[in-house]
Amino acid sequence: MLTTRFVNGAPNWLDVGTSDIDGAISFYGGLFGWQFQSAGPDAGGYGFFQLDGKTVAGGMQTTAEQGPPSWTVYFQSPDAEATAKAAEQAKGAVLMQPMDVMGEGHMAILADEAGVPFGIWQPGRTKGLDLAGDPGSLCWVELYTADIAAAAAFYNSVFGWETSAVPFPGGTYTCINPAGTEQEDMFGGVVPLADDPTEAESGAYWLPYFEVTDTDAVVAKAQELGGKVRMPATDMEGVGRMAKLSDPYGARFAVIKSAPQQS
Repeated sequence: MLTTRFVNGAPNWLDVGTSDIDGAISFYGGLFGWQFQSAGPDAGGYGFFQLDGKTVAGGMQTTAEQGPPSWTVYFQSPDAEATAKAAEQAKGAVLMQPMDVMGEGHMAILADEAGVPFGIWQPGRTKGLDLAGDPGSLCWVELYTADIAAAAAFYNSVFGWETSAVPFPGGTYTCINPAGTEQEDMFGGVVPLADDPTEAESGAYWLPYFEVTDTDAVVAKAQELGGKVRMPATDMEGVGRMAKLSDPYGARFAVIKSAPQQS
């Protein structure tokens, strides 16, 4: 599972772009207990969602021209320029060129061969999120895509990701881990888009999961705060109890109370 022991290729940041940052601050504050801290007058309105003083995500207001409200997952890169070039060579695209972020690190926004946006973060002073895997923080990511083999080949070319097929009731699940790491370093999965019929028309996308202590309570709270339930709370043996949600502005995410890890 995901931790703050970040390695190249693993998620190390995420942020939400939204049409109403004040509304998003209220929603996620009510849902997870997050507080919002501005990154300062030079950051263009960008800020940090924090839990007990630890950064768990970023957020900013975006325009319709920048796309619909959504969560963006960032993966650690040792060299943002090289990673951006690798993405282009693998038939992806560079949506935002690599840039220095006030000395904190270098970032870029890329797209895979299916057009799915994702970010890269080359750590500087800011290594990544302060909290991961704990309640109220990022714990897993999933790529919903029409072609698992093509996606696996793309991300292997760009990050060196390794994939493995894990048996689950009703089929197999394609897990991802960084190059040269062990099974416990898995941080996400690749899922057939057809398995998510509510999203099949809108195309492939990355879905972040946040750990929670009570999935059903979070689902009820999300609805109370104006969010929508995209998949009701569901148990998966050996994995946990999960639900897929969207905030009031349409940004999609999931929550899970993970099953205890088998020793």
